[in-house]
Amino acid sequence: MTALVDPDTVVPAPRTCPVSHAPTTAPPRGEVDRAAAEAFLVQFHSETTPAQTLAARLAEVDREIEAGGTYVHTLDELRFGARVAWRNAARCIGRLYWNSLHVRDRRTVAAPGEVAAECVEHLRVATRGGRIRSAITIFAPDRPGDPGPVIHNDQLVRYAGHRTASGHVRGDGRYVDFTDRVVGMGWQRPDPPGRFDVLPLVVSRGDAAPEMYDVPPDAVLEVPLSHPDLPWFAELRLRWHAVPAISNMPLEIGGITYPAAPFNGWYMGTEIGARNLADADRYDLLPVIGRRLGLDTSSERTMWRDRALVEMVRAVQHSFDAAGVTMADHHSESQRFLTHVEREESAGRSCPADWSWIVPPVSGGLTPVYHRYYAEPDPATRPAYLPPQA
Repeated sequence: MTALVDPDTVVPAPRTCPVSHAPTTAPPRGEVDRAAAEAFLVQFHSETTPAQTLAARLAEVDREIEAGGTYVHTLDELRFGARVAWRNAARCIGRLYWNSLHVRDRRTVAAPGEVAAECVEHLRVATRGGRIRSAITIFAPDRPGDPGPVIHNDQLVRYAGHRTASGHVRGDGRYVDFTDRVVGMGWQRPDPPGRFDVLPLVVSRGDAAPEMYDVPPDAVLEVPLSHPDLPWFAELRLRWHAVPAISNMPLEIGGITYPAAPFNGWYMGTEIGARNLADADRYDLLPVIGRRLGLDTSSERTMWRDRALVEMVRAVQHSFDAAGVTMADHHSESQRFLTHVEREESAGRSCPADWSWIVPPVSGGLTPVYHRYYAEPDPATRPAYLPPQA
C-alpha cells in the first residue's frame, strides 16, 4: 500500500539507514541527545551534498544544544529526515516512493486552531482533485519547557461510530469511544446520525485542554462505491474518503521530536475493501454482501466470506478508478515493493520489513512479497515515525 505506513490498519499502538545510535536513556522531553543529533547529521552528509561541511555543522549544532538544549534543522535536513523516516517504516509496502514525499514546513505553527487550519490545507494539497500526492506537514517540535502540539485523531479523516438504542453501532465501530469523547466536548451528532459522518479534529498543546475543530466538507474528497458487474452494489450507498493521512504518530529526526506531523500516501484497495468495510469491529459488511450475492452463509466451509471479500475489493478498486482517484492494487504494489528492496540493497542498505504487514490481506500467497523473508525491524532506527504518545 502506498500510504506511508498502512494507515487504515493503524490501531492506537505502534506502527512504524543505518543509524542506530538512539540513547539508552531518553533525555527530558524536548532536550536533544547529542549522539542522536550527530548520528543523523553524519547520515545526512553521507547521503546528500550540503554546502556546509559536516564538521562545521556539527560544531554549530553543538553550540545550539549547549545554549538551549536543542537545535533547529535546516529545511534540507527536515526534508531528508521525513523522507528517510518513511524509508525506515517497516510496516509500509509503499516505500518505493519515499524520496518523492512533499514536505510542508510548518514548524512555526503550534496554536491548536492554526494547526487544525493547516491540517485542512494539508488535505487540499494532498488531494489535488484525485491525483493524490504523498505529503507531510511538520508542526512545531518539542523544546525544553515548550511542548509541541498534539493531534489526537489517528487520521485527519475518520468516520464517527454512533451507539444506537438497540445496542448496535451506526458508522465505524472502531471510533465509537472517540465519537463519544468529541460529543462530550460539544460536537453535535448529525440528525439523524449517518454511517459516514466525518469526525472533528482534536488538537492540544502541553497541559492545555484539547480543542475541537470541524473539517470542512469541501476538504474531504469521497468516492461513492459501485461494482463493475453488480448494479445493486450502489444501492448500499457506501463511500470512502480519498486521502489516508495518519496524524497521531510523532516524527523523530536527529533527537528532535515533532509530535504533530500528519502524513499521507494513497490507499491500496485492500485496506478499504478487506479491512475498513469488512472487519467485524469496523463496518462488518461481509454478511450483507454475502446475502446480496445469494451465497450460502450457513457455514464457514462454503467460503462465502472469501467470495464476498473479493467482490468488495473489486468494487472499491473499480470505484476509485472510475472516479479518477489514485489507488494502488495489492498485486502491483507487491511488485513495486520488491523493486524498492532491490534498490535499497544496491545502495548498501538493508530493508527491514514486518512480513505480517507487507503481505496484503487478500490473496497474499498470490503476491511475490509472500514468498520471502525480510530483515527484522530495529525499533531504535532513526529517523522514524513513532508510536502515538500516551
